[in-house]
Amino acid sequence: MRRIRLSLSLACLSLLLATLLHAKNEVLGEVELVGATKVEKTSGVWVDGQYLGYLNELKGSKRILLLPGQHQIVVRQAGYQDFSQQVVTQPGAKQTIQVTMQKDTRVQLPSITASVKLSVSPNRAAVFVDGVYAGHVDEFDGPGQAMLIAPGKHKFVISLPGYESFETEVTLVRDQQFQLKTELRKSASTGTSPPSN
Repeated sequence: MRRIRLSLSLACLSLLLATLLHAKNEVLGEVELVGATKVEKTSGVWVDGQYLGYLNELKGSKRILLLPGQHQIVVRQAGYQDFSQQVVTQPGAKQTIQVTMQKDTRVQLPSITASVKLSVSPNRAAVFVDGVYAGHVDEFDGPGQAMLIAPGKHKFVISLPGYESFETEVTLVRDQQFQLKTELRKSASTGTSPPSN
């Protein structure tokens, strides 16, 4: 008799969980961001000031689900103007936004550089240099990939929701090849947020 009650309780709990999960999808609105080129696909995405990841990974289990209402979406890429758009999400509705990044003509690349290669886990984390979004780790960790940066002192912040941010200062000299290695630790709270600019 006890087993039957336990089995019935588990079946009811499973049914309730399935109903709640289905209801959750009916309450939330989905925003899909689409980019045509590698520039857009590798750009960082912020919703209401919170970094979510880079555009091309925000699909499937990482898709953008938001409570109904108004939200601010910002897409950033080093050397490009921010793409910013307000959206109003509706329960159970999906909207697609075409993201187009425009070159920022005010950005001057340094003529004398040092290179920084990243070896960071997880490699989808955002990289900020001197408070400015530079890209995500995976753009600077493979063969032939490195961040070119002016010599001098720079503050690096590597951040990802659900992990503690890593911060360090590095002084680089001309033509130096520097490797930055770390493993982000899981955060006890999910309220941490990387720099917003």
